[in-house]
Amino acid sequence: MSTEGPTPENEAADPGNDGGEWSDRLFGGFRKTSERLTGNLAGIVGKTRLDDGQLDDIEDALIMSDLGPRAAARIRDRLAEERFERDVDERAIMEVVAREIAEILRPVAKPLDVVAFPRPQVILVIGVNGSGKTTTIAKLAHLFQEQDYAVMLAAGDTFRAAAIGQLGVWAERLSIPIVKGPEGGDPASVVFDAVKSATDQGIDALIVDTAGRLQNKRELMDELAKIRRVLGRLNPEAPHDVVLVLDATNGQNALSQIEIFKEVAGVSGLIMTKLDGTARGGVLVAAAEQYGLPIHAIGVGEKIDDLRPFNPDLLARVIAGIA
Repeated sequence: MSTEGPTPENEAADPGNDGGEWSDRLFGGFRKTSERLTGNLAGIVGKTRLDDGQLDDIEDALIMSDLGPRAAARIRDRLAEERFERDVDERAIMEVVAREIAEILRPVAKPLDVVAFPRPQVILVIGVNGSGKTTTIAKLAHLFQEQDYAVMLAAGDTFRAAAIGQLGVWAERLSIPIVKGPEGGDPASVVFDAVKSATDQGIDALIVDTAGRLQNKRELMDELAKIRRVLGRLNPEAPHDVVLVLDATNGQNALSQIEIFKEVAGVSGLIMTKLDGTARGGVLVAAAEQYGLPIHAIGVGEKIDDLRPFNPDLLARVIAGIA
């Protein structure tokens, strides 16, 4: 059984897959995260200033909520500077927390734009097996389709027959062309054929699935380097994007994946998935503060349109649990 989300068949049968209000889905998806954060901060009150002990408690609460030590220290410093108009209560604290989270998220909230010329824009998608990578590729393709871009998929994860098969089913479901090779075949050969085909067909965005094996970093690095060499012969600018898919339920372990894949693959941006299934969504803030990489989209559900770019100000208030 796949660990990467719904099957295309289930997706097609879902009568509720009509888009809905994205903000409502954000509040629903981040409910566990915001409840954890507000729960950790419960009971901290004071007069117009917070004392050092209260600030320490807040910093600890933010770290326990997976915002990470750097973001927690930054928010603590902001709260220390704040002179509240009335006695401090939890709402006043959360307003400051939300404002500071928004400051952290604004620089990294960057949708993945199709700007390459000549086309296609080549997007390598990487991530450990089980992160939701294959399903995220389908959702990203759908997002591009909504913007009237012509999309093609390339099944570059040739080491898993299930990955090739699942991507093929998604391509059929979305009426998107796909280039794939045999299980165990050369990923660089698949990518070469895909770029040639995409160029011939006037495709705007070519999304390439890649292997998610981290057991042997050198092997994966060599494989990605070969793909880059092949791409460079066809288009010196390719790949235009190297997008890492992260599973938010991994919490702080997701940050170590960023570190590893930056070294191995030269990650240029992030997509974070499964934010609706965890109380650890604060790791999104930790990733933004620690690495500053563009966060192109977030996933807050299993439906095909549950992956979207985000408004940093709205998302900050959602995380803080304030409307």
